[in-house]
Amino acid sequence: MQLLLWLQTTLISVSARARDEERGDVPGWILIAIMSAGLVVLIWALAGPLLTQVFEDAVNRVTSNF
Repeated sequence: MQLLLWLQTTLISVSARARDEERGDVPGWILIAIMSAGLVVLIWALAGPLLTQVFEDAVNRVTSNF
């Protein structure tokens, strides 16, 4: 009987810790997503005109051959 009580207590404790760890991990993922979006915006702001020009040049080269 004590073995079953110990097993039940252990399982409850482990499941409670697992729930706490899952909740604690969510803000980290949110932070990573926000930082990634910020990097994309920063890179696009710095390199956007150059990337646009490269794309337009490539399209012009392809269409001028026809």
